[in-house]
Amino acid sequence: MPREVEFVIEITPDDRYRRRHRSHKGRILNFVVQYETKIGDKWYPVVRYDTAHGFFHRDLMRLGKSVQKAPIPENDLNKAPNLGGRGY
Repeated sequence: MPREVEFVIEITPDDRYRRRHRSHKGRILNFVVQYETKIGDKWYPVVRYDTAHGFFHRDLMRLGKSVQKAPIPENDLNKAPNLGGRGY
């Protein structure tokens, strides 16, 4: 049965790192790694690495603008989370 893990790491009072992944027998099935910043009293996503939409990619969010999506050429999801410099 797949296992899901989710947690948030506070970097500063206004910056945090959110991570969620599902794994089965030690293999990553899907994941989301997201950096968020607080403006006023609301949290906003800044950059997100995930496997939604059927492929590994980066979403770069800009306040009030469209999301910039860029595919990342890595098929092994056990390696993919480490590409951003923050390992599982």
